[in-house]
Amino acid sequence: MASRADNIASTLSLANFSKATELKKRIWFTVGALIVFRFLSFVPLPGVNPLVLQSLYEQTRGGILDMFNAFSGGGLERMSLIALGVMPYITASIVVQLAASLHPALMALKKEGEAGRKKLNQYTRYGAVLLCGIQGYFVAQGLEAYGASSGLQAVVDPGMMFRIGAVVSLIGGTMFLLWLGEQITSRGIGNGVSLIIMAGIVAQMPTFVSNVMNQYSAGDTGSITIVLLVVLIVAMILFICFMERAQRRLLIQYPKRATQRGMMQADRSHLPLKINTAGVIPPIFASSLLLLPLTITQFAGNSLSPDSKMGQAVVALNQYLGHGKPLYMLLYAAGIIFFCFFYTAVVFNPEETSENLKKNGGFIPGIRPGKNTATYLDYVLTRITVIGAIYLTIVCVLPEYFLSQTGLPLLFMGGTSLLIVVNVTVDTITQIQSHLLAHQYGDLIKKAKLKGRLR
Repeated sequence: MASRADNIASTLSLANFSKATELKKRIWFTVGALIVFRFLSFVPLPGVNPLVLQSLYEQTRGGILDMFNAFSGGGLERMSLIALGVMPYITASIVVQLAASLHPALMALKKEGEAGRKKLNQYTRYGAVLLCGIQGYFVAQGLEAYGASSGLQAVVDPGMMFRIGAVVSLIGGTMFLLWLGEQITSRGIGNGVSLIIMAGIVAQMPTFVSNVMNQYSAGDTGSITIVLLVVLIVAMILFICFMERAQRRLLIQYPKRATQRGMMQADRSHLPLKINTAGVIPPIFASSLLLLPLTITQFAGNSLSPDSKMGQAVVALNQYLGHGKPLYMLLYAAGIIFFCFFYTAVVFNPEETSENLKKNGGFIPGIRPGKNTATYLDYVLTRITVIGAIYLTIVCVLPEYFLSQTGLPLLFMGGTSLLIVVNVTVDTITQIQSHLLAHQYGDLIKKAKLKGRLR
């Protein structure tokens, strides 16, 4: 029999949405914040010649900078104030999470609840500022070095003052994005940082569609390839939605407790274990490690002679680690599987979970509390992680292979980008439904109070 909440959730409609005034304000605030983010991606760094940046970006196309450019909404290609995007914050967050699972002091801080979480967030912000400063300095140096080696002046007035100004501007841009993301989370709808990343990826979609249509008009791409691409995108979106919502629910039972009527009642709940516990971190890590050597060789390629041994090694490395190559896809799949198990082991601790269940009096039926429960949780988690790793490998490697074989551009249709877009969209829609459900509950409470007064 359906519960009252299920009945209310099934009646959600656009009419209910039009009555939710607070929800509409939150959505409009989120849209306005994302528009500000898009405007900032077109504001260039002070002292940079934007006409020369296009040739610099074409030189490094296909490397790790291409992925960062997609996450920043094209800000890196235009060398804007938000060229680094929120990637320094994401990197610092991952480092703090790993440190909190390995370092005893940070592990104790993690167990302190809300106060410990705020302290870890503060450390994450400090780490993001430090990473922004380091990356910004190397970006400024790279711009000056490119201008000196190519004869094209990418920097109007190179020198220490330009480097200081570039570092300060890039740090300010990233910190403003973090502040904007926090405002979206508190005053808007959805997770602010995730929405900013998704907005940057979606902003590249028109360019991808334009490139595909240009190839089709020139006769380089056939109609069957376009149809297969659309079918592949739709099938992968449905597959991602299904797998991201898939869970393995473990039954948790609590001892019988006396109720107000003197009856003994046993409480039951479920411990949900997601099939994809690691999220989108494994593809990002795996692709970053594979694209990093390619990016370094692209920057160093101009200064190396093709006849030298080092130059021949660089050419061979670029050939074997190019997009769609068998060695690249094999290493990509192996990296995804490795980071799936590694990151899952970091974010989920079976011993800690079993200890919390034991403290609260909960247990899994048929499994003794304590060490046996931890062993059972580890066993179940390992099995579902295998499924999650296979799922991520299919989602990330299949588009890579298809696009490399058809010659279509690798700008938007990437497994990592598709995962982020679908996950953030599903999460945002879920929050919208929660707000609508809360609004309907509020209407029911008001009607109940009104009836009580009439009586």
